[in-house]
Amino acid sequence: MRIRTARAVCDRCRRPTSACWCADLQPVTTRTRLVFLQHPREARVAIGTARIAHLGLTHSELHRGIDFSQHERISQLVAQPGTALLFPGEGSVGPDRLAQPPDTLLVIDGTWPQARRMLTLNPALRSLPRIGFVPRQPGNYRIRREPAAHCVATVEAVVEVLAALDPDPSRFDPLLRAFERMVDRQLAGLASRTEPIRRRLKPGDPWWLIRSLPDLEKLWPNLIAIAGEANAHRLGSGIPGEPEIIQLAAQRLATGEVFHAFLAPRRPLAPRAAHHLEVPVDSLENGRPLADVLRDWNRFIQPGDRLVGWGGFSWDLLAQEGWHAEAPPIDLRLIAAQRLKRRPGRPDTATLAIGGNLGPEPPTPGRAGRAVQAIAAFVTRLLEEKRAALAAPEAD
Repeated sequence: MRIRTARAVCDRCRRPTSACWCADLQPVTTRTRLVFLQHPREARVAIGTARIAHLGLTHSELHRGIDFSQHERISQLVAQPGTALLFPGEGSVGPDRLAQPPDTLLVIDGTWPQARRMLTLNPALRSLPRIGFVPRQPGNYRIRREPAAHCVATVEAVVEVLAALDPDPSRFDPLLRAFERMVDRQLAGLASRTEPIRRRLKPGDPWWLIRSLPDLEKLWPNLIAIAGEANAHRLGSGIPGEPEIIQLAAQRLATGEVFHAFLAPRRPLAPRAAHHLEVPVDSLENGRPLADVLRDWNRFIQPGDRLVGWGGFSWDLLAQEGWHAEAPPIDLRLIAAQRLKRRPGRPDTATLAIGGNLGPEPPTPGRAGRAVQAIAAFVTRLLEEKRAALAAPEAD
């Protein structure tokens, strides 16, 4: 029998010594201070590249979190003149069009959904001047799927901007060499692997005994299942602005009380929005004004209510419009993952997987209604399981 032993790990790059890229990294000093805002989940990704950029730039900082509104250091930097944000989108300018380099450049590090959520939750970041760019060549992140051809790794984005601001762009080549070394070694390791990748699932405790998860039984009177839909144009469409909320559906689980509204689009309606949302196009085109919907939504929500969604997309859309929940919303996917011991997938399939009953008709139209229906059914089934388990006599 072969005994597995722990691999030696480099203290600097935190990679196995056999895959260490430190020898290729020669620190570079820059006039612009780089400050990385790293999503906590991205910090656990072994093939992330923000650490390469951080270690390769002597004048850089790295902070982990999602909401930096109360972060003293970030608040200080945001308040200083000469601070900018590296993030594409409306109002962003290329580094070659800047009158002078920024004194501080904040860089959000995470997947695109994580980055967009962090931007939504931090209004101060949205107020900063934005720097964006179109990469001169496709990214080399061959071990990680990017959502579009123009998307690149964090270290590649940083090098792209710094090289455009520096009279000697070749100074940043060591960062790219370390990045390419990591990619090449990762691909070589995968190619030489003869055993299947192991994904170990631990039986663990029942979901209701996990301290980090909310007590759904106690919160039941105040739980609100929510699903929001957006008017979102595909990348490269030329339509300015961020995805905007266009449908809001919710149901109070304890009473069945329903909230539903279509919102009038404030920018051109995406060509296939009605198709994706599974509703008539007239319903979207004749939606209500945002202010009226938010007024009625505030009447529906009561003190102590807790939103329950499948992911944070719905409350991120509301936060983008200036509405924030009184209490932290609950991402039911996290509980579902603990219950299923795998990625939960869609709410309806997850509900059926644990023996839940979706019921005959969704409470509101379209895809959002089916999501609310599945969220309510999943929570109901979870509580049924908990009550049955606690009522069962203990085995001798």
